[in-house]
This record gives sequence, C-alpha cells and structure tokens, in this order.
Amino acid sequence: MLLFLDVDGTLIPFGAAHSYPSYEARFALPQTAAAARPLLSRIDPALGARLTALDCELVWATTWMDDANVCLAPWLGLPPLSLVDWPDEEEPPTPLHWKTRPLVSWADGRPFVWVDDEITAVDRTWVAAHHPAPALLHRVDHRHGLTDADFAVLEEWLGGRGCS
Repeated sequence: MLLFLDVDGTLIPFGAAHSYPSYEARFALPQTAAAARPLLSRIDPALGARLTALDCELVWATTWMDDANVCLAPWLGLPPLSLVDWPDEEEPPTPLHWKTRPLVSWADGRPFVWVDDEITAVDRTWVAAHHPAPALLHRVDHRHGLTDADFAVLEEWLGGRGCS
C-alpha cells in the first residue's frame, strides 16, 4: 500500500503558531535549504513515528522534491523516501489537481492513500474512474495540518483494506 504525502499544508500547518524548538540546532542543514524553508519548525517531529506506524510505503508527493529527504526526513525520523517525479510539461488548467494524473500513474494499479490539503471531489471522481485499485484521497485542513482526526480516518481505511 502506498501513501502519497504532501508537505505544505499537510505536514506544515499554515495556521499554526506553534513552533518546535531548535530545528537548525538538531540538523546541520545547508544554509540554502534552511533559509529556503522558513516554516520547518512548524512540523511536529512526532508525525514521523505516526506515519511509520501506518505500515505503508511512504512516498513524497510534493514540490519540495529532494529537499523533503534532506530537510524533512531527518526531522521526522524517517529514512529517505521515494519521490514522485512530476512531469516537466504543464497541463492546461482544469478542475483536476495537477498531481492527480501523475499519482495514479505512479501507483500503477496499486492501492494508495493520498494525503494533501488541495484534494477535491473532482480528483476523487477522476481517480475512481481511472484507477482499478482502492484509493483514499484524504484532504487535510491546511490551517492545522495532519491531526489525530486525520490519522483516525487513515487508520480506519487502512485497517479495512489491509496494508500489503
């Protein structure tokens, strides 16, 4: 079972004032990486253990690309994760999220969960029509990021499908 994981609005809550201490002190990051990602301290480092406990193959589904492995994985206590390689060509604007087609292609018929703050009913309908395996597209509230309630939904869905 794959779990596609977005970063901005999902791991980094945009409405949170809480900051976790000394990110820069814990991890020697290249100055450019740390400077380019000023909201890293909003990420709860305990999320890594919770994501790992879901017992799925975690895959970065973010525009952070390898910065997700350089900056986020160590903070979350995760090993380097696979990255979805986004197509270089831009699609014409549609109501379908630009990540939807590449994620379905990357899943290649395998069951998956997609956790993001920009998922809509259009994406759910398209995936249901174009992906043969079970898929959960779970929208996270960007103001709060992943919460206990989100993990409850993920755990319930995965428990009913079984991770394999």
